[in-house]
Amino acid sequence: MDATLNNQGRSLGQGSGGADARAEALVASYERAGYSRVAPAILQPAEPFLDLSGEDIRKRMYLTTAPGGAELCLRPDLTIPVSRDYLASASAGKPASFCYLGPVFRHRNDQPAEFMQAGIESFGRPDRAAADAEMLALGLEATAGYGLGQPDIRTGDVALFAALIAGLELAPAWKRRLVKDFNRKSNLALDLERLMLGGNNARPEYQGVLAALAGSDPKGAHALVTDLLSIAGINAVGGRSVGEIADRFLEQSALGASTKLPRDVRGLIERFLAIGGDPDESAAELRALAADANLTAELGPALDLFESRNGFLAARDIDLKRVRFSTAFGRGFDYYTGFVFELTDPSRTGDPLVAGGRYDGLLTRLGSAEPTAAVGFAVWIERLAAYGAAT
Repeated sequence: MDATLNNQGRSLGQGSGGADARAEALVASYERAGYSRVAPAILQPAEPFLDLSGEDIRKRMYLTTAPGGAELCLRPDLTIPVSRDYLASASAGKPASFCYLGPVFRHRNDQPAEFMQAGIESFGRPDRAAADAEMLALGLEATAGYGLGQPDIRTGDVALFAALIAGLELAPAWKRRLVKDFNRKSNLALDLERLMLGGNNARPEYQGVLAALAGSDPKGAHALVTDLLSIAGINAVGGRSVGEIADRFLEQSALGASTKLPRDVRGLIERFLAIGGDPDESAAELRALAADANLTAELGPALDLFESRNGFLAARDIDLKRVRFSTAFGRGFDYYTGFVFELTDPSRTGDPLVAGGRYDGLLTRLGSAEPTAAVGFAVWIERLAAYGAAT
């Protein structure tokens, strides 16, 4: 496997000097801006990626098992490796900012499995709105460095959706499920349909077991399901770890006890997800929705941060009229918790050239004792290099 990947990625590691020079110049500019360059290990423990990355990354990972049984992977992205190294360092819990340039590995049909990404990860900054705006501004510098001065800018904010759901009268299991499925639009639509019907649609033969688990101690039930899966020799299914499989099974038991979603609540969610366009105009629409639904207290803090971010973007000379904001926009990674963005050139493929966002909850899920603010982005070097070659 390693030889195949190395051969597939050789042109990126050793070829096109112009593209490599620009990538190196880009990361050098990040270093001058105060971001320390790092190079995390290529071979990583698989569990954090299986648990936290999202469906699309999981199914594209290259996995292997160590002689002792530990499951490892070739890093499919650099956010989790940089975060893990930060937590293991003396800087853990303190403000620290890093940049990188290196290969990542994902199965991609008819494309090299190894490809280069540059990027930034910033931890511990209390000025969240300013940090978000800085990420977008630095991302725009990356596209400009390859000759694309006016990329399309798409933004969203997972925190706004999470605040809306937190304010609704729904079972806790449904709240967790809806927020988790926000980045998977087909799953979110299915969730809303199931809520309208009431309960889950698990296979009939599971209903008795799920009903029994619904009233049990959560920790004990999780331990039981995990043990049963281990006894059966199951380590992973469809890219999910045993722990995640257990979580999903227990979630089904909780969802089965839920009540139906009132039609007006579904209408409110759909009204929220339809808001988009100019960020300032969207903020006004969101304020109106919050007032109409008596959710001003719940949505207020996330809206304050959203409006503050808009101000910092304008202060960095980013024309908000160019920004396409959407409340429904997400990025397909489970760990995002706030601002998300993508820069694209739709005249070519529409694939992201630069993409990232805020992931304040990730470090806690990786073992941090204290919540840590975190934001960053990745630059797809091969896509930008292809753009530069074409122009």
